[in-house]
Amino acid sequence: MNIYVANIPFKASEQELKGLFEEYGEVSSAKIIMDKVTQRSRGFGFIEMADDAAGRQAITSLNGFNFLGKTLVVNEARPKSDAPRSGGGGYRSGGGGGFNRRNNNNDY
Repeated sequence: MNIYVANIPFKASEQELKGLFEEYGEVSSAKIIMDKVTQRSRGFGFIEMADDAAGRQAITSLNGFNFLGKTLVVNEARPKSDAPRSGGGGYRSGGGGGFNRRNNNNDY
């Protein structure tokens, strides 16, 4: 079972997060998402648990849990295709064209 964890303290390590979830069953992997530029934690991550029942128990027990001073938000992760896509639409068409203000004396 793949579990989404939000509001992870920036000082938390993947090993500490894994240890928290291991109390409920075998953790296959623990990943805190890092900012590509700053290499700092983005404050969320994913836990992969081998057993779905253990994963559900971890979600129930740890959602709202105070971890290193912050209240965790823990849910079953949605498949990537269900996540809203960014970009597209809106009023970002680029623009251009229009008025040229080379001079203001109207001698064209």
